[in-house]
Amino acid sequence: MKFLIAVSFIISSASAFAPAAVTQSSSTTALFMAENGDVQPLRIGTRGSPLAMAQAFETRRRLQEQFPELNQDGAIEICVLKTQGDMILDKSLMELGGKGLFTKELDVALLGNEVDICVHSMKDVPTWLPEGTILPCNLPREDTNDAFITKDNVYKSIEELPDGSVIGTASLRRQAQIMAKNPTLKCVNFRGNVQTRLRKLNDGVVDATLLAIAGLKRMDMDKHATSVLDWSEMLPAVAQGAIGIQCRSDDERSLKYIEALNHKETKVCVDCERAFLEALDGNCKTPIAGQARIVDGKIKFRGLIAMPDGSQKFEIESEGEMADAKDIGRAAGEKLKADAGDKFFQMMVEMSPQQVLGQLTK
Repeated sequence: MKFLIAVSFIISSASAFAPAAVTQSSSTTALFMAENGDVQPLRIGTRGSPLAMAQAFETRRRLQEQFPELNQDGAIEICVLKTQGDMILDKSLMELGGKGLFTKELDVALLGNEVDICVHSMKDVPTWLPEGTILPCNLPREDTNDAFITKDNVYKSIEELPDGSVIGTASLRRQAQIMAKNPTLKCVNFRGNVQTRLRKLNDGVVDATLLAIAGLKRMDMDKHATSVLDWSEMLPAVAQGAIGIQCRSDDERSLKYIEALNHKETKVCVDCERAFLEALDGNCKTPIAGQARIVDGKIKFRGLIAMPDGSQKFEIESEGEMADAKDIGRAAGEKLKADAGDKFFQMMVEMSPQQVLGQLTK
């Protein structure tokens, strides 16, 4: 079934949601002139969730700080598009087909010259990009860890939850690590934006939930976190906490803008993690976690794959030079793939969505 792009709406750079920078400039030399002589704004494509909008506004702010001409009225437009992942909320991501659910419509708009750049949560971006596009920029990364949240902060950790407690999560990565700790816990499908999930928690639909602390911080909602789980408690998703900016590969104007925003250390770590995911040929049927960080000039990586019910888990740690980031991630993925064996991955391929979900129910 083919899903078409919803009609986008435009928010000018003077949006009431996020005021434009005060600095003004009369320079238009860096702005593109359309064939009719009008100044062509830089069009930012984004999803419409509160978190996606916060990331688009952060991108706009950084562009305006770096390039004074982009502070002019109308110099930047934010174009909001609906993706398949936004429109279907009653199914798990795995049942919908996994990766690309939050990017396909943005890719189409970018290649169709409806937008100039696209702002993504990097954990939603497939390891392959459509031909004719590149993703050369990652903004400085937020805290990558998961937040553990309970109503009234009754329990401070997964281990404190009573047997049989219900945890809301749409993530097989989280489910596998939760159930490895306590197989009696029940994970239920829990989708929607952050505000929706918190409301369901407060209404008693579940006993606890987990969200990326990065998203909560970007929306000034981190006060809702009961605790922040470190890597030993819950290894985060590949590229979690990172924002990526994509453009057409032949668009020199957009490339100039976004390359100036790239944060080298974040890009190195994200490249390492995505190479790990690519080596595993990861999809939403396989719980995969992977994180890299830079310590004393070296890159340190930790990765994990598991069965959805947590009954089997394979982990790896490696380190090396920053220049070898992709090779380190790729080698780690190939090692875990060999350790798990063909049978492990064949089981994932053959399982129906219902079998893979295990205890994860609607």
